[in-house]
Amino acid sequence: MLAKLTSKNQLTLPKAVLSSCAGISYFEVTEDNGRIVLTPVRINRADAVRAKLADLGISETDVAKAVTWSRKTARKPG
Repeated sequence: MLAKLTSKNQLTLPKAVLSSCAGISYFEVTEDNGRIVLTPVRINRADAVRAKLADLGISETDVAKAVTWSRKTARKPG
């Protein structure tokens, strides 16, 4: 089976190849001795949020403090 690389660096994979990956939208892409390897990945949204917070340098303590602050602010009368 062939897959053509487009000018936008996109590939359309054959249905026959993806039949065992039903419901998968994301793939880990690696290179192994000149081969492109796609590994199906199920994204856990909570893990994605944690990763984004880590990238931004925001810790669990920072989040807890923000929630506490927000709750105190919300209780104050207008």
